[in-house]
Amino acid sequence: MAGLVTVAGVGMIPFKTPKNSTSYDVMGEKAARSALADAGIDYGLVQQAYVGDVYGDSCCGQAALYGLGQTGIPIVNVNNNCSTGSSALFLARQAIESGMFDCVLVLGFEQMQRGALATHWQDRPSPFARFDEVALAVQGASDAPFAAQYFGGAGAAYAKEYGLAEDTFAKIAVKARRHAVNNPYAVFRDPVTVEEVLASPRIYGPLTRLQCCPPTCGAAAAVLCSEEFARRHGLRTDVAITAQAMATDFPSTLADADMRKVVGYDMSKAAAKQVYEQAGIGPEDVRVVELHDCFTTNELLTYEALGLTPEGTAEKFVCDGDNTYGGRVVTNPSGGLLSKGHPLGATGLAQCAELVWQLRGHAEARQVEGTTVALQHNIGLGGAAVVTLYQKVG
Repeated sequence: MAGLVTVAGVGMIPFKTPKNSTSYDVMGEKAARSALADAGIDYGLVQQAYVGDVYGDSCCGQAALYGLGQTGIPIVNVNNNCSTGSSALFLARQAIESGMFDCVLVLGFEQMQRGALATHWQDRPSPFARFDEVALAVQGASDAPFAAQYFGGAGAAYAKEYGLAEDTFAKIAVKARRHAVNNPYAVFRDPVTVEEVLASPRIYGPLTRLQCCPPTCGAAAAVLCSEEFARRHGLRTDVAITAQAMATDFPSTLADADMRKVVGYDMSKAAAKQVYEQAGIGPEDVRVVELHDCFTTNELLTYEALGLTPEGTAEKFVCDGDNTYGGRVVTNPSGGLLSKGHPLGATGLAQCAELVWQLRGHAEARQVEGTTVALQHNIGLGGAAVVTLYQKVG
């Protein structure tokens, strides 16, 4: 299988709440060192780097990587909202696949502030202006955080069409915590019950606080290599990216006045379709997925966008336990964004790290046995969806 893009190394640091975190440059350097050590190479062999960060100043990537050395390589900073980490991964994979580079470092980090996400620039048009107009027209004004309005509204729209029991979304939060118990990198590892999830403060629509991902700081990284480079340097070649696609918004995102589409359902579905076609497999071949569960409502929508269950059947998928160990596909064995945390620039690479560990058989108590194919889904509003397929090879 010559020409594959090999994931030679991954690394991440335990995610933390903002008050317990170190600065972005310290986190980023530590995660990058971890990935390089895992790959077994020196930073001097890296030919290019892509660094994802949403809320930092320009050239934060350089500030983090200069701690490893100033080797003169191209360092490209990437910002694509919540899909920033996987967007950097997408660019790195392209750089390797094109033949321009043989060894690329991908790093993502975020030093977040406490509280809900907010726009920081009030003196210029918001990239969410069009989305806000649709949300206002569809569901009226609210003082709730804008992301909760979007994703809560999407969940309410799904429930209105298909009808859901009150506890369906809450069960996803319970599952996330149950998985996170076994993840030393996760922020929230204490189990919760459906009753506790439903009793937590109401945020918007069906969403309560325990159904919303927390603001988190953290960093994760990966080393991508051409297969030839990896073999020449004695690096591992057992995990490869075999398909990947990025999609941005379609006219339907705004024109259809459907909050599910506002939060990226159509672009997630399109990216997944491209990946399955590239790889020559279907969703029925996937047994482990790290997907973008920024809110419980989005996890449920994404089951269907990725084809893990037919449209309109996500509630049965949840209630039958098909989204966890012993079911059809283990979703977010890491605990996902809901429990592991969501440092925006790092999230896509944290998902990558978890899936590489799963394919290597190194996920310890989280291990999904017999994993040979793993799927990653990461979205950013505004918008971009990146879907990546990893396979065990050799």
